[in-house]
Amino acid sequence: MHRLTRDQARRIAVQAQLLEADRPDDVVGIAEQLGAIKIDPTATIAPAEHTILWSRIGSAYDRAQLSKAVESDRLLFEFDGAFRPVSLLPLMLPAMRRWPRRESSRQWLEANDRFRTEVLARLRAEGPLLAGQIPDTADVARAPDGWSGSNQVVHMLDFLHRQGEVAVAGRHGRHRRWDLAERVYPPDLPEYDDEEAERLLNERRLQAAGIAKQRSPWTPVGDAGEPATIDGMRQKWRVDPEALTALENDGDGRAAFLSPYDGMLFDRPRLRELFEFDYVLEQFKPKPQRKYGYFAHPILMGDRFVGMLDAEIDLEHDELRVRAVHEFEPFDEDEHAMVHAEIADLGEWLSVDVPEW
Repeated sequence: MHRLTRDQARRIAVQAQLLEADRPDDVVGIAEQLGAIKIDPTATIAPAEHTILWSRIGSAYDRAQLSKAVESDRLLFEFDGAFRPVSLLPLMLPAMRRWPRRESSRQWLEANDRFRTEVLARLRAEGPLLAGQIPDTADVARAPDGWSGSNQVVHMLDFLHRQGEVAVAGRHGRHRRWDLAERVYPPDLPEYDDEEAERLLNERRLQAAGIAKQRSPWTPVGDAGEPATIDGMRQKWRVDPEALTALENDGDGRAAFLSPYDGMLFDRPRLRELFEFDYVLEQFKPKPQRKYGYFAHPILMGDRFVGMLDAEIDLEHDELRVRAVHEFEPFDEDEHAMVHAEIADLGEWLSVDVPEW
């Protein structure tokens, strides 16, 4: 049983998310550690997948590195709204083959068996294709769900994707290009049964988190890693033994601006318990109810969240407009300098000016 202070637990979490002072420089290596790089088009600064990588690498990050890793090298693949390392694919396939579990989804697939066959045949003959290039010949329609319209091709491709029969071969702008999974995913992947795959997935989730509650629905890790307690907390935790090396390194921290969809922020209960940060994304709040801004980026300083960056790129004038840096507690001189330096790095990466603010 490892007995940790809250400071130690935070350092483990920050190191696991590659947000230390020593920056990584390899997109695939980052994906291997994090497990998933969220995709989202909201681009007040830049789309989430790119901001997440910039937060780790800094201005040396080139967006072409991500597209190369996904579309040319095939070392990353897109699934369920995130780019993931191919090493995770064989661990995910057993669950994909069991999908769907919901009866209504099974009934829709059964009712549209002819439509399913036609979509697969079209991809085999002509793929890769955009959804709009595939005719909608569904016999039974699913009602619009607020995220997708009435085109049933989108639903069928999503279902086939979750079953591992089709895959995203690349993107045309923000639109996905679809193809048969056998032409996108590597051949001869290792096979795992359900139990072994879940055990290995739990280990990878804990690797990305560093430390997580043993029975967390946000970061399910099962019995991966080793047991731990945290001073002043009654919950049982699991810690990645390799992440404990963070406690041996007493390096300096740095400022990091995190996309609202950064994996560091996903486990909201852990964020409150370890970092005392009650994060709320204000994107979907009415403007009068926003405190920090539509898509404000949390500011991590070392192992503490210290404020929020409200900024937006102005492409017409090639500027990054900083509306506000909200300080939870007044910054000292060094903290101001670190935040200013990170804003300058952000402007350099975006290749825009940063007016005085």
